[in-house]
Amino acid sequence: MTDHIEENESMRDVPQPNRLPDYEIIRTEQFRPKFAGFWTRFWAYIIDLLIVSSISGIFIKPVFRILDIKISNPSFLLFSPYKVTLLILFLAYFALMTKFTSQTVGKMILGIKVVTTDGGKLTWGTILFREVIGRFISKLLTIPYLLVAFMPKKESLHDLFADTYVIHEHSFEREIIETRQERKGEELQAGTIV
Repeated sequence: MTDHIEENESMRDVPQPNRLPDYEIIRTEQFRPKFAGFWTRFWAYIIDLLIVSSISGIFIKPVFRILDIKISNPSFLLFSPYKVTLLILFLAYFALMTKFTSQTVGKMILGIKVVTTDGGKLTWGTILFREVIGRFISKLLTIPYLLVAFMPKKESLHDLFADTYVIHEHSFEREIIETRQERKGEELQAGTIV
């Protein structure tokens, strides 16, 4: 009796000949846009700041000088009329450029643009959250801009607010996706003649 039990146990250890798994792995290759990193976005932002300060120096400062309004010495909550006007110019520049071209001049020069996470068109609501509310908070605190260096999809705080990404226009990353598909039908044993 013990011999019979030992034989059954030893038969369990014998592998099934040519037994295939119940699924197969399918690998597909796709290309997705490359996300713009911290330094690319930083230099685009510096270019945009130069443009905004140039517009301010050419158009806004002369008007304040002619009207004899002080540019320094804030009068209310540490904001002077000039600082408020400059903030409005700053936010309007980013909002209008992003809405109508999906990129500012700095982003155009460096070949990056703003897209929504679902691939749709940038709406005014998205622009309001990204370029006005989100950018205002980021400008006040500065630290939210550093999120780009640590987030997996290189998003800043204002990108998270508006569900947007900043991507390279002409660069793509190859991505291999593995999926499991259940096998259909029966596999033929090795040496079977059909």
